Amino acid sequence: MIRITSLALVTAAAAVALVVTGPIAAAPPVVKGTVGPGFTISLTKGGKKVTSLKAGVRYRFDITDRSSIHDFHLSGPGTNKVITGVGFTGNKSVTLTLKRGTYRYVCDPHRDFMKGSFRVA
Repeated sequence: MIRITSLALVTAAAAVALVVTGPIAAAPPVVKGTVGPGFTISLTKGGKKVTSLKAGVRYRFDITDRSSIHDFHLSGPGTNKVITGVGFTGNKSVTLTLKRGTYRYVCDPHRDFMKGSFRVA
């Protein structure tokens, strides 16, 4: 009798925990950016150059900065983020929900030739 009561309490506690925490959210799609080591900057998703993404979707931007003379700066509707700064090398991530419009990514010190853009619709 005690075992049945204990099992019932454990089952009830697990059900309450599931209701309180809700379903587990799916991980956001990953967009990968790289800057350096030469004078290159890129943004890819699934191994392909990003030219468009969906509005209202949360994306995780994983940026690899391979040179201390560059940065990775992303701007667009409601967004203006320097994800990696000049002097930094390594990896950083930021999760963003994108709005409709055009987004641009640049290396600020070399913005004339290290740049790219994509549309969000």
